[in-house]
Amino acid sequence: MHKARPASQLRFVKVVTGAGSATILGCAGPRLTLDEARFFADIQPVGFILFARNIEAPDQVRALCADLRKAVGRNAPIFVDQEGGRVQRLRAPHWREWMPPLDQISATGDRAARAMYLRSYLIGREHSALGIDGNCAPCADIARDITHPFLRNRCYGQTLEDVVKNTRAVANGLMDAGVHPVLKHIPGHGLGTADSHLDLPRVMAAAENLHSTDFAAFASLKDIPWGMSAHVVYEAFDADLPATLSFKMMRIIRQDIGFDGLLMTDDLSMNALPGAIHSRASAAKAAGCDVILHCNGDLTEMKAVAKSAGVLTPTSQKRLARALQTQRKPIDLDIATAEAELDALLAGTGDV
Repeated sequence: MHKARPASQLRFVKVVTGAGSATILGCAGPRLTLDEARFFADIQPVGFILFARNIEAPDQVRALCADLRKAVGRNAPIFVDQEGGRVQRLRAPHWREWMPPLDQISATGDRAARAMYLRSYLIGREHSALGIDGNCAPCADIARDITHPFLRNRCYGQTLEDVVKNTRAVANGLMDAGVHPVLKHIPGHGLGTADSHLDLPRVMAAAENLHSTDFAAFASLKDIPWGMSAHVVYEAFDADLPATLSFKMMRIIRQDIGFDGLLMTDDLSMNALPGAIHSRASAAKAAGCDVILHCNGDLTEMKAVAKSAGVLTPTSQKRLARALQTQRKPIDLDIATAEAELDALLAGTGDV
């Protein structure tokens, strides 16, 4: 068992959100094990994240979501990565297949924002039907010719204006479907030339350039209540540590960019981060991340991460409470009509 939390922190946790551990965690398979359920009940993570290994069919996903919430005794948020294209956990034959975001934006031209709104609304309605209420999207990273292929076609444009417009449309579509959007990868991954799943990207751009482009995109979207950090080194500000682990970069995110939402790390298991998994968790928490995201479902790792992450701070509790309160009841947009409009836009026959 984990060391008991201080009584004062425990009371604050129960009153505000029900969450205790400063974590969002995965599970190993399509069904919750007894050991996982006991662990989650003990530490009370903020919420959960699902991956392809957790997803077989609609009834199975609904049952898993119900069991995860039953384990913690509350309506904890459950997230999934469903950007469309390569990053898509819900797939045919049970769910729609989506082209990569940048490809759809190119195909729909001046109507890209409307098309991205409809796409995101439809994705969100699929989530809501399963009991999933958070999507790790939109990406507000600005694509360049040098952007690593792992990210480039996941972006929403190649200019600041296009990225902000299309990102806002995606966030609105998800929220109108009753789903929490997660803004990523703060403060901007578009100048990264390495895949952060495998290596640590280093951005050499000058501070002025970053403030006027990549950082500006997130500043324009700072009101989105959930965010995710970038495992990227920004040489102009901190040549030693990626943003996720950097107090200097957290200060830029909070003060210069002005993001005051609930900030989770990108997946702690990614090879961009140095050190053992438990030291990554403690470093990210010390730097200023509110919540540690651990995705691979390894129970031994999750125990180490939870121990190092500790409990939510009072400030993080307030951010979490605000973020949870932004969830909307889905608007009643006819699904068949939305699909038909999106198909028309993709075919170039929609209204301009």
